[in-house]
Amino acid sequence: SSASQILSNEEKRANFDRYGDAGESQGYSQHQHRQFHHFHEGFYFDESFFHFPFNSERRDNSDEKYLLHFSHYINEIVPDSFRKPYLIKITSDWCFSCIHIEPVWKEVAQELEALGVGIGVVHAGYERRLAHHLGAHSTPSLLGLINGKITFFHNAVVRENLRQFVENLLPGNLVEKITDKNYIRFLSNWKKENKPHVLLFDHMPVVPLLYKLTAFAYRDYLSFGYVYVGLRGTEELSSQYNINVYTPTMMIFKEHIDKPADVVQAREMKKQLIDDFLSQNKFLMVARLTNQRLFQELCPVKKSHRQRKHCVVLLTGEGDKFAEAYEAFLTFAVANTKDTLKFVHIYNDRQPEFADALLMDDEKYRGKSAVVILERRNNAGKVVYKTLEDAWQGNKEDNFILLDLLDQLRTDPGLLSLETVLVDLNDELAPMFLIRWFYSMLDYISDCWDSLFHSNWREMMPLLSLLFSALFILFGTVIVQAFSDSSDTRDSPPSEKQETATKTGKNDTSFSKESNSRIPKKGFVEVTELTDINYNSNLVRLRPGHINVVLILSNSTKTILLQKFALEVYTFTGTSCLHFSFLSLDKHREWLEYLLEFAQDAAPIPNQYDKHFLERDYTGYVLALNGHKKYFCLFKPHRSGDDGGTLGSGEDYNSSLHAETRGKSSSSPGSRCIKNKLHKLSFWMERLLEGSLQRFYIPSWPALD
Repeated sequence: SSASQILSNEEKRANFDRYGDAGESQGYSQHQHRQFHHFHEGFYFDESFFHFPFNSERRDNSDEKYLLHFSHYINEIVPDSFRKPYLIKITSDWCFSCIHIEPVWKEVAQELEALGVGIGVVHAGYERRLAHHLGAHSTPSLLGLINGKITFFHNAVVRENLRQFVENLLPGNLVEKITDKNYIRFLSNWKKENKPHVLLFDHMPVVPLLYKLTAFAYRDYLSFGYVYVGLRGTEELSSQYNINVYTPTMMIFKEHIDKPADVVQAREMKKQLIDDFLSQNKFLMVARLTNQRLFQELCPVKKSHRQRKHCVVLLTGEGDKFAEAYEAFLTFAVANTKDTLKFVHIYNDRQPEFADALLMDDEKYRGKSAVVILERRNNAGKVVYKTLEDAWQGNKEDNFILLDLLDQLRTDPGLLSLETVLVDLNDELAPMFLIRWFYSMLDYISDCWDSLFHSNWREMMPLLSLLFSALFILFGTVIVQAFSDSSDTRDSPPSEKQETATKTGKNDTSFSKESNSRIPKKGFVEVTELTDINYNSNLVRLRPGHINVVLILSNSTKTILLQKFALEVYTFTGTSCLHFSFLSLDKHREWLEYLLEFAQDAAPIPNQYDKHFLERDYTGYVLALNGHKKYFCLFKPHRSGDDGGTLGSGEDYNSSLHAETRGKSSSSPGSRCIKNKLHKLSFWMERLLEGSLQRFYIPSWPALD
């Protein structure tokens, strides 16, 4: 059959695989193929074109395992970035630049992943939400993630730059350079830091990136130091611990700094080897419980009867007084440590609630050390425990008693007969609030500085728009205010307070509306002297609807009249369109005489030929001046014995007290008579606000010279 012929003939089978036919049309197909071949040769066209990752179906398979989704990033990658940095690539379809960096990305991703760096790929076309969350608005983009913080890569995409970028993400104080001069100090810090200390001996002048990444991953458990064995000044250190200078060596030190607790050597340190070595040595032999997390890790809650884990806790104090008991407990722990048994200690004065719950403030343990065997039952703090009968002194008898109890515990879990609930431990090593705030501010300033120079302008646009809008509103308000203020405002004395403006269209009837609801806004009355300096602003150009109430006084009556005037008008100070001033009769008598000529129906005004012209006393007169409509209302002083007073009537008032008040204002009878001049002023003010007073109009305001 034709099928068997095709299968038996390699040439026909190849043609069938290539063209789908091996029969009569073979020649045509081959001819067609030759034409197509010439076509793509002429245009430098090649089949490899179709392997470019222009769409998701033909995306490079090497990126598949690194693809990130939004929920996966938020729930897993961000928390994991506190243990290792991540290098993330943002890519998309039909991205020629993405293709250009692909060879370098593959090489670097494979190399860094082997060192412990997390690798991620975000496809912007399918994960727009995640790409927007990361702040990537163009492809390709490369960014680093560490401690939940995103940093963009702004450099040429080459291997050295990417390695340096990842290394720069790491904190600078992860690994301390160790020499003969500082190794004893470094290793002796185990007690203060409550951590084992790790030393790496290597012949590289710079700290390897692998070691820095390891130090970042284990920074909560271990402190790291690096010894460059080729450096002069490390001979004593190498000799002390018998180091092979040609082979990288890692040592871990715990409570004893004269010899390492564990050692590993390898010609090529691999991440897995280091992880296995460090994970078995994360804690001191007798770690001090300094926070709740450490307590939960060292003394985990049992998951089954086969996974029972007991903690032997030494409750002790600080100082030389307790040193012997601690050393004896440490020696016992080194000799009896097992997977199901952890030895820890705690300072009673730093964790008083923990100590009181277990020792119940027993007198026999006060000022001494005690040993408790406990087992955590749940995460709510419930524990079962047993306390050694006597205080721990560390002698042989105490050792035998504790060893016997531990042997019994293996066969009789009911030995722990007491129960209690422990509160969470205080975090002894947590930095102070001010220090945490200071570092947070440094991080924030660093982020702002980096964003200023490297952020995408699209990211900065909302912030810039808000900033310029605020500046525009601010300067616009200032400019409008500057042009709207009249020139006389600049002439007003500094002592005058800024007054609340009312609407331009408010007319005189607004006074009657305000009179029923006026409430004094201050505990005093502001009375300003009307002078040639503020005459324009306080009268001539007074805003529409505003009235200046002016008291006429002399130098001898000034103090008494002002006090009485303030008492009479105080209840009217809540009305924002009323202003209060006083005018010196000694300085501006002519101005007043001119004004009173327009109120001749109110009082006969003397002329210059009147023999009493210079003796007439106008002190106590009050004028309500409406600068905009050019009229005034007149209040004449109250005459003794006249119950009705004078509220702008036509009677003449020649003060009989003129001679008495001149030079005698300080006397008691004279002061009383002067005060009585304003006796009915408050009633006059009521009528002023009602608009029922007689108004005297003038053509223009005279100059106040």
